[in-house]
Amino acid sequence: PCLQYAYDCARRGGTFPCVLNAANEVAVAAHLANRITNGQIPLIIQSVLAQHSPPSVEEAKNGITLELLQQADAWARLTAEK
Repeated sequence: PCLQYAYDCARRGGTFPCVLNAANEVAVAAHLANRITNGQIPLIIQSVLAQHSPPSVEEAKNGITLELLQQADAWARLTAEK
């Protein structure tokens, strides 16, 4: 399922690929630390993506900036940790 999530995020664009990457990194780290099973990785990623609210048109009026990506990354990491 993770490959399909990647394709979906690539199509959606914006901050979705960043959120996918951050959630994946947190989930894989948790798996390597034996806190979760391998099968839980896609569940965590899916949950984080489902909760993601991309920037509004007004917030992204100048495009997706580094600041917006940093905010999305931080949010996704915190959400995935929960």
